[in-house]
Amino acid sequence: MAARTARIVSATGVRRVFGSTAVLDGIDLAIAKGEVVALLGASGSGKSTLLRILAGLDEEATGEFTTRGSQAVVFQEHRLLPWKRVADNVALGVRGKDAAVRAATALTEVGLADRARAWPAELSGGQSQRVAFARALVREPDLLLLDEPFGALDALTRLRMQALFGRLHAHHGFAALLVTHDVDEALLLADRLLVLDAGRIAEEIDVDLPRPRAVDAPGFGALRRKLLSLLHVPASPEEDGF
Repeated sequence: MAARTARIVSATGVRRVFGSTAVLDGIDLAIAKGEVVALLGASGSGKSTLLRILAGLDEEATGEFTTRGSQAVVFQEHRLLPWKRVADNVALGVRGKDAAVRAATALTEVGLADRARAWPAELSGGQSQRVAFARALVREPDLLLLDEPFGALDALTRLRMQALFGRLHAHHGFAALLVTHDVDEALLLADRLLVLDAGRIAEEIDVDLPRPRAVDAPGFGALRRKLLSLLHVPASPEEDGF
C-alpha cells in the first residue's frame, strides 16, 4: 500500500449492494501520487461500480472513501457533444480567461491541434477518444479514472492510444485507476494490478518491469500467465481443451 501521506485515493470497507446482491463487499484500496493501478475482473465483478464511486457518481455506496486533488474521468464512449466543435468540447466546464489556450494545449498534446474547429462527427473513433483525453487533461487532474477507455477501438488504434497514455502519464505524473479487460494492456500500462472477484480484491500484483514495456520483454510472459490464471482464463487453446 502507498504511504498514507502520498495517497491520492484512500478507500476502506467500500460496499455497494444492488437489491440482494453485494457487488462490492468490503473493498480496501489506496493509490499513491503518480501511480497507475489497473483493475481487472470478470464482467459484472464491480470494476466500473468502484470507479463510479470514486468519481462521486454513486451516492448509494457505504464505507469510507476519499480522493485528494482534482480528478477527471475518461469513459469507453467519448461522450462528445455533437453540437459543439472539438475545441469547445475540450474546454467545456473549464473556467478562466485562459480556457481556450488550455484547450489548444491539450489538443496539441494528443496530436489533434489541427482538428480544433472540426465537429465530432468528422472524427474517427481514435480521434474522438483523443479528444476525450484532452478534455480530461485540460483539468490538470491529480487522479485520472479510466473506464475501459480503449475498449471500443480497433486493435491498431488501441495500441496507439496505449502508447499515448504512457507518454501523457510520463509528462503529467497523474495517478490513474484503469478499468480494463485486456491483460496485456494492464501489464503494459500499470504499476500495480488488482483482481476483483466476488466483490473483493482477491489478488494484488506489482508490475516490476522497466518502461517502456513490450509484450516480448523478459518477465512479461510469466506475469501474463499468472494474471490469466487468476482470472480463470486459459493461456493457450490447449489449456481450454480444444
